[in-house]
Amino acid sequence: MANNRPLVAHLSMFGACAFWGLMAPLGKDAMTHGLDGVTMVSFRVLGGCVLFGLTSLFVRREHVPFHDVLLFIGAALFGLVTNQCCYTLGLSITSPMNASIVTTSMPIFAMLLAVVILHEPITGKKALGVLMGCSGALILILTSATHGTDKVGDIRGDLLCLGAQFSYALYLSLFQPLIRRYSVFTINKWMFLWATLMILPFSFGHVSDVVSHPIPTKTWMETAYVVFFGTYFSYILTMIGQKTLRPTVVSVYNYVQPIVSVSASLALGIGLLKPSHMLAVVLVFSGVWLVTKSKSRRDIERMKEAARTQAGEVTTR
Repeated sequence: MANNRPLVAHLSMFGACAFWGLMAPLGKDAMTHGLDGVTMVSFRVLGGCVLFGLTSLFVRREHVPFHDVLLFIGAALFGLVTNQCCYTLGLSITSPMNASIVTTSMPIFAMLLAVVILHEPITGKKALGVLMGCSGALILILTSATHGTDKVGDIRGDLLCLGAQFSYALYLSLFQPLIRRYSVFTINKWMFLWATLMILPFSFGHVSDVVSHPIPTKTWMETAYVVFFGTYFSYILTMIGQKTLRPTVVSVYNYVQPIVSVSASLALGIGLLKPSHMLAVVLVFSGVWLVTKSKSRRDIERMKEAARTQAGEVTTR
């Protein structure tokens, strides 16, 4: 079983990113035929709350001090409420291709926040990666602004999806110690619970009005996919992959999402691929690759320590 662990980890990460990639066009189609962004994000948060709450009954229970319970409020605000609201509302008005391409930019935001919050060093490779990634995002936004159709993109939706990635990167930067203390089931049980309490009081009336009208069965099936596979199941698969694979390897699988999303969008006829999209993909992918390949402060300190140790050994000889 131990020999199969790397294979299971790779398959898990590929599956999670493939599910996320397919979530964009299916979610977009559902929000075009019966639902809207507010209703979809409400279903996604409530569905995650119910599924992770039920799962927590069958896994090892972890004690969470009241202080950490309160910290999960902030984690839920940035990691779920702002992130999912911005992404889902952005997807509802832009193309699923743009939304999925923008999603891969999260490591760039994480690096920028690490520089500000954690005082990580800025290397030439990181700076070039940020420049390329930002250039790709800018090309997407300008393409959306000039075409003004949700099959190509919408500048408002693109900016909302960018805001979602910034929010999630902020969540990772601020709540990393909290995340490391608990299992994915404990983390998501509390985060989805708080997110539900934050969102539903404001969206319940709107959602009730939307679902009171006839909604196609296909739309309900697509919504179920977003809730179960795009949220619950993908989070679990990610946990399995991250336990074995290095962060740099995990980050490579981000590229699976736009590939699946673009292919599915073209097949469903809800997206148009322009040459500017291809240029943006190359720039964003290259920028993310450079950022994830750059050395962190910890890596640099380890290299310096190893060099000092080696020099000391040479001196004693």
